[in-house]
Amino acid sequence: MTFPGKAGLAATAIAAAIVLLGGLVACSPLTALNAITPASGYTRTDGIAYGEHPRQQLDIYQPRSPTAADGLPVVVFFYGGSWNDGSRKDYAFVGEALTSRGFIAVLPDYRVYPEVRYPEFVKDSAAAVAWTLRSIARYGGDPKKVFVMGHSAGAYNAAMVALDGRWLRAAGASPQQLRGWIGLAGPYDFLPIENPDVKPVFWFPDSPPDSQPIHHLSAAAPPALLIASHKDKLVEADRNTGGLARLLREKDIPVAELYHDNTSHASLVLSLAKHFRGIAPTLDEVAAFINAPPPMGGEGKP
Repeated sequence: MTFPGKAGLAATAIAAAIVLLGGLVACSPLTALNAITPASGYTRTDGIAYGEHPRQQLDIYQPRSPTAADGLPVVVFFYGGSWNDGSRKDYAFVGEALTSRGFIAVLPDYRVYPEVRYPEFVKDSAAAVAWTLRSIARYGGDPKKVFVMGHSAGAYNAAMVALDGRWLRAAGASPQQLRGWIGLAGPYDFLPIENPDVKPVFWFPDSPPDSQPIHHLSAAAPPALLIASHKDKLVEADRNTGGLARLLREKDIPVAELYHDNTSHASLVLSLAKHFRGIAPTLDEVAAFINAPPPMGGEGKP
């Protein structure tokens, strides 16, 4: 694994520590990563409530120097953590990455186990996206250019919001309002559950089949960008990313399917960070997908 020389030994040590944490759930390595990530290129509005629960809050990152006169594209990013842990504050490096390309980033928290089980965190995710669709114009975003994105468990949340229309409809919105969605190393087809941390989250052994994104595909789904790592040892890339991509194509849903050789499950999201973009061109791929013209037939659907 090669890192930019200017990052130095300290940055390399941080990268190694994060890669060793397969679930990216420990706070101190991410705190260290954020400490070396520049904050001069964006402004951040913290702790906006999209619901009444303390974890139903989000932060908004806006570029200091917008590149468009009209509303900017918007990315709602959900972090991973096996639906057991995580904090939006640990992912400032993602906010920096997206704003560096001229996008507005929305980073929500959502409720996790043991406080809640499926589908409550999906409901929270849909509520955060619905809030964004209603409110982001006040922050310089274009509500017709809203994307949902996530890594690992967060990619699952993004997939369910984009593919299973009942959650956004319950929140007063629709998947057809989304320009697209982006999944990084996402689990989309994982029954029967083997991970002991995830089993109680999905009511094992009575895990509902409708909890799987692969069961919620229709021709009305928004376009997708699916990125994974060949070396992922936590979420099987061929079954999850490859399998979902094949099913999307069968429904004639636009989908781009990309894989990287130099990343693991954890370092795929790390490759978005300022000093570690040499690991893989993940940010370039995300930006190209967001900046692409919409498919024929509308803003969010083919």
